Amino acid sequence: MNSGASFVFVVDDDHRVREALCSLLESCGLRHAEFATAAAYLKAEKPDCPGCLLLDLELPDANGLEVQERLLSDGGPPIVFITGRGDIPSSVQAMKSGAVEFLLKPVKKDELLRAIQEGLRRDRAARDARSTTVELQRRYGLLTPREREVLPFVVAGFANKRTAGELGNSEFTIGIQRGQVMRKMGARSLAELIRMADKLGVAPKTPHK
Repeated sequence: MNSGASFVFVVDDDHRVREALCSLLESCGLRHAEFATAAAYLKAEKPDCPGCLLLDLELPDANGLEVQERLLSDGGPPIVFITGRGDIPSSVQAMKSGAVEFLLKPVKKDELLRAIQEGLRRDRAARDARSTTVELQRRYGLLTPREREVLPFVVAGFANKRTAGELGNSEFTIGIQRGQVMRKMGARSLAELIRMADKLGVAPKTPHK
């Protein structure tokens, strides 16, 4: 497995399970850290890179589903549940809440590695999406208040003349502002600008009738 810049967390109160899992991760070249309790994991400093959490369902200090719920609000890594006493309601709840997989001990090596790969893939995608949003917000922040007014008209596909009529400005000025919007947002086409606006939550303008 190509580990890249990634990290796997192992949370299980059974030291034998932790040892086996860490040995497997080590053999695959995956950086990892192990914890015997949920509290220890939650308090630990985490590296800023794509990650995956191998989480036991029943821990001495918390239920794995409770940990999952907390991590959903804190933006934790994707979770692969590992348990020796799984039940259908727990597995359904875990998967509905976004778990990558719900595996029963003893876990099959190939099955676990596939789940870890999927967890890391999901986290990379989520991080990329957050990074893209942050960059779009930065670019949007470069627009002047007037350019922000023009943007919804541009993405709605209105001509400069019509936009000028809606905003009470000259067609020439609107043309300049439209160009500034495209430049500052780094949009190479109207279609790309529309996608950017959608990600930012900027709705196309509906003109007055």
